[in-house]
Amino acid sequence: MADPAAGENKTLLEFPCDFPLKIIGERVDGYAQAVLAVVLAHAPDYDSATVEMRPSKQGKYLSLTCTVRARSQNQLDDLYRALTAHPLVKFVL
Repeated sequence: MADPAAGENKTLLEFPCDFPLKIIGERVDGYAQAVLAVVLAHAPDYDSATVEMRPSKQGKYLSLTCTVRARSQNQLDDLYRALTAHPLVKFVL
């Protein structure tokens, strides 16, 4: 059980850890670059060359998988909020 005095949110993750994020949006010009800009703003050590891209069967959507080196739960929460708030992003898993 987490120590309430520590002030950290309860999590099953141990930090630092590699954490994959699957980001899905419509396949439009600039989508991948916009997502990578958000990821790099919250995880500056992320190597954008490692992003995995997969188009949907019909080609309307593009899934990006970014595995970031997460330093804290707060970092992951901030990154998730920034991604889900972006107008080009439909889902983040």
